[in-house]
Amino acid sequence: MTQKILLLSVSAGAGHMRAAQAIEAYASRDGGAGPAALALHLDVMDFVTPAFRKLYTDLYIKLVNKAPALWGYLYHATHDAPRDGSMQRLRRAVERLNTRALMARIAAFQPDAIICTYFLPAELLSRALRQQQLACPVWVQVTDFDLHRMWVHEQMQGYFAATDEVAFRMRHEGIPAGRIHVTGIPIMPAFAQAPDRVSCAQAFGLDPRRTTILLMGGGAGLGSLETVAARLLALPGDFQLIVLAGKNTVALAALQALAGQYPGRLLAQGFTSEVERLMACADLVITKPGGLTTSECLALGLPMIVNSPIPGQEERNADYLLEQGVALKAFDAVTLEYRVRLLLEHPEQLQSMRAKALALGRPRAALDVLAQVLRAGAVLQ
Repeated sequence: MTQKILLLSVSAGAGHMRAAQAIEAYASRDGGAGPAALALHLDVMDFVTPAFRKLYTDLYIKLVNKAPALWGYLYHATHDAPRDGSMQRLRRAVERLNTRALMARIAAFQPDAIICTYFLPAELLSRALRQQQLACPVWVQVTDFDLHRMWVHEQMQGYFAATDEVAFRMRHEGIPAGRIHVTGIPIMPAFAQAPDRVSCAQAFGLDPRRTTILLMGGGAGLGSLETVAARLLALPGDFQLIVLAGKNTVALAALQALAGQYPGRLLAQGFTSEVERLMACADLVITKPGGLTTSECLALGLPMIVNSPIPGQEERNADYLLEQGVALKAFDAVTLEYRVRLLLEHPEQLQSMRAKALALGRPRAALDVLAQVLRAGAVLQ
């Protein structure tokens, strides 16, 4: 009997959505006997009021781009806040009032299991399970190399952790060891096998023999990408630069204008579904240290310079990558220039970082998550 798997994410940043999409992609693959499961992916923000959606998505983007220090304060304050404090109770009450339509949609789908790639649906469903308004098991996939307390809830069937350290933190928060599975962070099946560099480079009009740097700004294209790109292109050395602006059309236009000043050296791209093919062209990635993006880099063995981490979860991600020797950190434009120069002048260090990244990568994390959920579901059936 084919199991029905419901994936719940939130469009506050692209990573949570991409993790759910990765699991959904594996569920939908036909292994000869049909798809592994009937999967449905829902964005919780499609079931809330416009005001609530604006608070969760637009405000998040504004905070991390315009007031990152404030976001960092909120990250740590909510982690340390008492679970039964008045502000936390008020927040949960507001969330419940704004997500009634979601509960109705869940009831209509009648899933055999639910996987949450964001803390909000897990929190809502924890209460529903406690009050016996939901019968199916609920799993939680943490999408960073850190654990914030808002991800930890009672009644969950199991948790998926990026690393052993995150699993350790889960146990410290009271999650039973038997419910914790170290799988990595789910990424799309396309990252399970590295695309061919030569064919990818030729398809994008790049020279596969030249050193290539990939500059990424996240799904929303955060950061002054055109300023960073101009500074990099002014450096000595025969290298080419790819810049991904995401959905930031203003930055993309500025980058395309800049490309005219450096013929054959700058490829500017907007939002794309071919990230893995662009990564296959690269020798080094400069990126914000989001959990999904860095997991994709690790899967393809790409060394990183992590730039402008968001205080909170991205700072913790950056710490992990630096400790593992797969990334350097740039504090500002001057430091970024120094780090790039260092790696271009010392290719042996770049090669060492590549080997460590390949060893650390978990390209089949999404498949492992799905397999665990389906195994548990088969036992329950």
